[in-house]
Order: sequence, then C-alpha cells, then structure tokens
Amino acid sequence: MEPLAANLQSGERLRPVDLARAHGLSAQAVRNYEAAGILPAAARTAHGYRAYTALHARALDAFLALVPGHGHRAAASVMREVNESAVGEVAVGEALRLIDESHAQLLDDRRTLEAVEGALRDLAPEAAGGAPGSAGGFIGALAAELGIRPATLRKWERAGLVRPRRDPLTGYRRYDAADVRDARLAHQLRRGGYPLERIATVIAQVRSAGGREPLEAALREWHDRVSARGRAMLTGAVALEAYLRERERERERVGDPEAT
Repeated sequence: MEPLAANLQSGERLRPVDLARAHGLSAQAVRNYEAAGILPAAARTAHGYRAYTALHARALDAFLALVPGHGHRAAASVMREVNESAVGEVAVGEALRLIDESHAQLLDDRRTLEAVEGALRDLAPEAAGGAPGSAGGFIGALAAELGIRPATLRKWERAGLVRPRRDPLTGYRRYDAADVRDARLAHQLRRGGYPLERIATVIAQVRSAGGREPLEAALREWHDRVSARGRAMLTGAVALEAYLRERERERERVGDPEAT
C-alpha cells in the first residue's frame, strides 16, 4: 500500500482519524503516539483540534515500518531521538546508533545460527539426535573420548553446557546420550573459538528442538525469521529516510529558526 504521505499536497491538514485510517489504527492510538514522542507535536486549530501534516504521516509510516525489524521499544526510541532535535544532527546520530545496535543483535543471531549449523554438520547423526547407543558413562570415559580433561567437563557443567545426572549409589556423574551430544557440540564450538556464553545459547536451541530432525526444521524456521527481520530492517530504513527528508523539507518551508 502506498504511504499516505505520498498522496498529500503541501500544507494539507489531517485529522487524527485521517492518519489512523490509513494504517488501520484508532484515532486514540495516533494521539498516544504523539504523546509518547513517536510523532512530532501537532499544531492546533483555532478550536484546539490537532492538525497533522505530511510530516506526521511520514513519521507514522517510519515508526510502523521500524517495529517489525527492531521491536516496538527500539522503534519508539529511534523516533523520539529524531523528534527531540529541531535540527536533528545530534538526535539523529543517536537514533542511528540505536539502529546499529539492532543490526548488531541480528548479526549475533545469524552467527549463533551458523554456529549451530556448523556444529551439527560435524556431529554424527546419532550423536546429534541423542540416539541410544551413543557413548556416555562416567566423566573419565567422556573426557577421554573428546580428548579433554575431566576438569573441563566440570567447568562446562557449571556453565550449563552439560547436565549429567548423579549415580544414586556412588554419587558420580553419569552422562547419557543427550549429555554426550551436548558435550560434543560444546567441544566443536570451543574449537571454533566460541565463548561459553554463546555456546550455552546454541545448546539451549538444540535441547529445545529435541533431536536432529526437529533441530533441522527449527533451523529452517530460524533462517526464515532472521531473513524476515533483515528485510524488515531494510523496509524500516527506507521509511525512516523518507521521514528525515520530509523533516528537512518542512524546515526549509517554515525556515530554520536557528539560522536567524
């Protein structure tokens, strides 16, 4: 759908309901967005009614386009930072920093996804699925299989990477097939230079999937979500740039008070 602002004439005035209908919102939602600083303050008519313009339409377009990629809170913060400065340079710079943070988070998600995929490729199918017959047993046997020290497995346990049970008779750690899978994943990722915090995130994804085949389906869905969010960020960037340009045109029309 073409943005409302694209069809407005210069200086054309809009009521809250006009701005709301174009996006399937209520007029109260539009007023709330203005009160929250997401939209710039509206001028008032002689009778005290709000009068919105193409500037406000572009602002609402930008905010709603930013939400799918950045989330409601970050999108609102970006718009407030933009709207708080008359000239915009400092505030816009802070808004762009907030956008950069979202991109960094998306890149981190993408790298975690790649880490899961890489670790999964390096595992035998039965190890990835935690099938019966996977090696396990006591800590010494598993450490020897992986070529690491038992102390390393204990460290991984403290970090939540493995969760061995205790033998009810001896109190010794017992590693079942799922523990072996998690230990092998941790081993592969540590060899790749990943920190324990990121490995914990990866293993949580593996555990929640419940095996190799469900994990592969989950990875496809994860890929789709990451791609969709990346594209949503592009859409949001286009809408935000249109709003910034509209602000510049508005300043040129009314004159920059700081230039006098």
